[in-house]
Amino acid sequence: MTEILLASASPRRRALLSELGWNFRAVSSEFDEIPLEGESPEAMSGRFAFGKAAEVSERFPNALVIGADTIVVIDGEVLGKPADEKEACRMLAKLQGRSHTVMTAVSLVSAGKQLFGFVEKTDVVFRKLSEEEIASYVATGESLDKAGAYAIQGHGMLLVEKINGCYFNVVGLPVERLSIELDKLGFSLNKQWGN
Repeated sequence: MTEILLASASPRRRALLSELGWNFRAVSSEFDEIPLEGESPEAMSGRFAFGKAAEVSERFPNALVIGADTIVVIDGEVLGKPADEKEACRMLAKLQGRSHTVMTAVSLVSAGKQLFGFVEKTDVVFRKLSEEEIASYVATGESLDKAGAYAIQGHGMLLVEKINGCYFNVVGLPVERLSIELDKLGFSLNKQWGN
């Protein structure tokens, strides 16, 4: 069986694959995530996912490498991970009471070549929040390493009014779509379940 590597330091992505029982190893990528001028959010996220996977694939050419990149987009602005609590509050104030889109790009690379790549999108609607409620959430410490400054699988679930699309995409890895793409490459559900 070919070794599967997850080119990510994200504990949420690791947890999702671990819950599936997949035999994989997480390897942090050294790819430099620098946006290009005029690049669309979708194109940027796709390039980042491929870049992460390709960088790890160079070090482990015999492995199947999964790269992923999650961003939050509102009014055409990409909200990445906040630099500090002040920026987290600013992001959440922008999101509160409105809809935004979470995009996760996924790339599967082997021997430096992309086998597939896609971008999954989920629309998320936040409830209305006061400044005090936003500050209280940020004080939990959950905001600082999350795109858009919230975690739907943690305390942040209370910020979300509704979602349209894949929940796991918002967590950071659209596992159902990943499974479908792997099935096309000959990794059937039976193989994915270890049967």
